[in-house]
Amino acid sequence: MRSLPARHALRTPDGETLALQDWSVESGAARAVVVVVHGLGEHAGRYAHVADRLNDWGFEVRAVDHYGHGASSGARGGLPTVDRLLDDLALVIDDTRQTHPALPLVLLGHSLGGLVAASFVARGVRPVDALVLSSPALDPGLSAFQKFLVATLSRIAPTLRVGNGLDLQYLSHDPAVAKAYRADSLCHDRIGARLARFLADEGASVQAAAARWAVPTLLIYAGDDRLVDPAGSRAFAQAAPPSMVSTTCYAGHYHEIFNEREADPVFERLRRWLDERFALP
Repeated sequence: MRSLPARHALRTPDGETLALQDWSVESGAARAVVVVVHGLGEHAGRYAHVADRLNDWGFEVRAVDHYGHGASSGARGGLPTVDRLLDDLALVIDDTRQTHPALPLVLLGHSLGGLVAASFVARGVRPVDALVLSSPALDPGLSAFQKFLVATLSRIAPTLRVGNGLDLQYLSHDPAVAKAYRADSLCHDRIGARLARFLADEGASVQAAAARWAVPTLLIYAGDDRLVDPAGSRAFAQAAPPSMVSTTCYAGHYHEIFNEREADPVFERLRRWLDERFALP
């Protein structure tokens, strides 16, 4: 039986708490530490199976619940500032560097977390050694009117929170995934105006930085994604230097590629890419 993750909290400058989970390599020297950044409405615990695989391959894993998500503090789906998720991730990275000072650091972000991780790299908030993007929300598929509405609400009603509109049947072709999500008390369906604005606007900033991308990146995404527009991933892949960004599209997969019925090829692709960059101990 695997050991349970170590759970602890990180205090933010304004007195809020970020819930962290650490999964440790049980034997041998670790190759790197992977920081997992989750998607909208969910939480870090949904990546335990990903962490188990990474541990088996020799990687330490840390995952954080976003502000307003999971076991972290804050109104569900709300943000006190538009860039709060980036600021919090910087705290997590700083703490992780102190905890694992000798290890390279890999960011792995899914969906909203992929957008946060990509923006973090594009802005150069903190240096990271590698980046993995899983079905990142680089284009949320909003219409011009929806983007206008988001921008307006973030000014006149920044604390307003509404349903996030995610259709859970399109998480995975495995109906057990959506069933477990609905039954998970740490998942929610709220989104605030500031978080919606970050989703609406930040993808364009990442796309603008693609041509000068300088961090080794694995982009893996669902070709039949109904929750974020895969066109955002395609556009990023086309603009980014091929020497920096390796891309695989899983044409028949829904959004959560690590939770699909045919997830083994996704994990194998991730393992091969990591093996190429981080030597076995």
